[in-house]
Amino acid sequence: MQKSPSTSSLGPGGLDLAQAFFKPIQNCDPPSSTKRHTKISVIGVGNVGMAIAQTILTQDLADELALVDAKSDKLRGEMLDLQHAAAFLPRTKINASVDYSVTAGSDLCIVTAGARQNPGESRLNLLQRNVALFSNIIPPLAKYSPDSILLIVSNPVDVLTYVSWKLSGFPSNRVIGSGTNLDSSRFRFLIADHLDVNAQDVQAFIVGEHGDSSVALWSSISIGGVPVLSFLKNQQIAYEKQTLENIHKAVVESAYEVISLKGYTSWAIGYSVANLARSLLRDQRKIHPVSVLAKGFYGIDGGEVFLSLPAQLSRGGVLGVTNIHLTDEEVQRLRKSAETILEVQSQLGL
Repeated sequence: MQKSPSTSSLGPGGLDLAQAFFKPIQNCDPPSSTKRHTKISVIGVGNVGMAIAQTILTQDLADELALVDAKSDKLRGEMLDLQHAAAFLPRTKINASVDYSVTAGSDLCIVTAGARQNPGESRLNLLQRNVALFSNIIPPLAKYSPDSILLIVSNPVDVLTYVSWKLSGFPSNRVIGSGTNLDSSRFRFLIADHLDVNAQDVQAFIVGEHGDSSVALWSSISIGGVPVLSFLKNQQIAYEKQTLENIHKAVVESAYEVISLKGYTSWAIGYSVANLARSLLRDQRKIHPVSVLAKGFYGIDGGEVFLSLPAQLSRGGVLGVTNIHLTDEEVQRLRKSAETILEVQSQLGL
C-alpha cells in the first residue's frame, strides 16, 4: 500500500514527464547525495496517531512520513485523506503499509498502537496483551531502522518504553517515552490560568510516572524567571498547600475528563509529540520531561525503570538529565513513583 504513483510517469509508454517539464541549467552538479532527508514513521493510525501525523505535517517536520497499522482499509483511507491535502501542506512524501518495511530508514519511529481494554479486564492483563503486541512491533522497527530513535506514546507509557528498550536492543538514549511532557503542559496551563499569565512564561515540571503517582515539582516552579514559592515566602504571602495539591490533582484527572467528554484524547498529545519530534530531529537541545532510564538518579536504584525526568533532547536522543534540585519530600515521592512502576514490571516476567 505505497503512496499513489507519481504523475510524472503518466506520459506515453511511462515517459517521465518531469524531464520534459524542466530543463537543467548549464554547468550544474547532480543533486547532492548528502542532502538531509528526514523520515518519521507513525505506528498506529487511531485518533492519537493521526493527530500526531497531522501535526507533524502542518509543522513541516519531515520530508517523508510512513504510516503503519494492522487495519489496511483504515490505513489506506487515512493515507489518501492526508495526500489529498497536499496543496495546503509543506511537501511531504506520504507512504502507508501493513508491512514494516515501509518504515525503513526512519530517523524517528513513533509508536501509538495499543490494545483496548475489554470490559472487566484487569490492567495487568491489558498490559500483558500490549507487551505481546509490542513484541510484533518493536523488533521490525529496529530491523528496518537500526539507527532511529524510538518514541513511545502508547500507555502505560513508562512500562512500554522499558519493554521497547528491551525488545529493540537500542542504547537507552535512543528509546524515549512521551511521559509527562503533556502532563507538564497541562500543569503550566493551570498555573498560568490561576495567575493570569502566559503559559509559555511558566517553567514547571511534572515528573515520575505518567499516571496517578506522578510528582509535581513545586519547589522549582518559576514565572518569568521568578521562583514562585520562594517569592511568596520572602514577601510573606501565605498560601495553602492544599491549593497546590488540587492543581496537581486536576492535572492527573484532566485526561480522564477529556475522555469522558469526547471519548478519547488526541489534539494535545498530537502537539506534545510533535514538539518532542521537533526538539529531537532539529537538534534543539531543549529540556522536556520525558520517560528515560532513571536508574541512578535521585536514589532510584531498585532496578531498571523508565520514568519522566527533565531531559535534554538532541538529534541523537537523550543527551542527559537536568540536575534539578528536589526537596526531600519530592525525592521520596519520586522514588515511590519508581517503585510503583517497578512493581508492575515485576509481574510481566521480562
